Amino acid sequence: MSSSPRVLIGHGTENDFVLLPDPDGTVWPEDRLDEALVQRLCERRAGLGGDGVLRLVRSAHVPDAPAVLGADLDRCEWFMDHRNADGSYAEMCGNGIRLFLHTLISEGLVPRDGCDDGLLVGTRGGPRRVGTAPDGGYWVDMGPAREFGRGSAELDGRTFDGLAVSMGNPHLAAITDVDVDTLDLTAAPRFDAQLFPEGVNVELVNVLEPGAHVRLRVFERGVGETRSCGTGACAVAYAALVDAGRSEGTVVVDVPGGRLSVRVEPGTTVLTGPAVLVSTGQLCPEWLAA
Repeated sequence: MSSSPRVLIGHGTENDFVLLPDPDGTVWPEDRLDEALVQRLCERRAGLGGDGVLRLVRSAHVPDAPAVLGADLDRCEWFMDHRNADGSYAEMCGNGIRLFLHTLISEGLVPRDGCDDGLLVGTRGGPRRVGTAPDGGYWVDMGPAREFGRGSAELDGRTFDGLAVSMGNPHLAAITDVDVDTLDLTAAPRFDAQLFPEGVNVELVNVLEPGAHVRLRVFERGVGETRSCGTGACAVAYAALVDAGRSEGTVVVDVPGGRLSVRVEPGTTVLTGPAVLVSTGQLCPEWLAA
């Protein structure tokens, strides 16, 4: 491994990530980028700081890519190797994959021309198509929102009922009349482990306009409260439409870090929003050796 590997910092609606360019899988092989190193990279005082790590690597160099991509493996040149801040693997992130494409383009690994129709990217939640939007942002075909029951979360001394929705990862979208800005999300919500055996992202939602505009805060499993969650925005948009008695439409989703738009269609959801690179640099050998 290079003694001073390159790193980048970026965010999508302030859902921030450490990005590791590793096209050929030689800089950050799986046995090097372990749980402890991911935690160190994401640590906000002694590391770079982030809600997670995104490794930019070709699918051919990811050991579990064939299992998660199946017949689509050859169609996905690039794989978003996403780790949560606690070092665990993450299936999918709507903010992260927009930033992933933005970084591929910025690094000269993918030409921006031709991305209007989207690039198929491998994730542990399956292949996802992500492309450039006319306003300079990015869109992602997030796949279908799949409802799998109703549950509740206990938070801040209250119980919040919600809709269980899978976006390739599990969500509990809880619509409430309680002002979400008044809630304390410093502690992890309690939830039904039978309904969510692998944990859950919990979204607390205020409806601003039924079926059209919502505001949310989110506690992400393996991370804590984040400024934004792309898969969470999609789950919430779906739940807001269900709550309004509709099955499709476009919902504006305000998160603490900005604004996203989610279009729910028959069979899929499309998330649109910004992606920003903040800095680029190198990791110092003494930090890596510590």
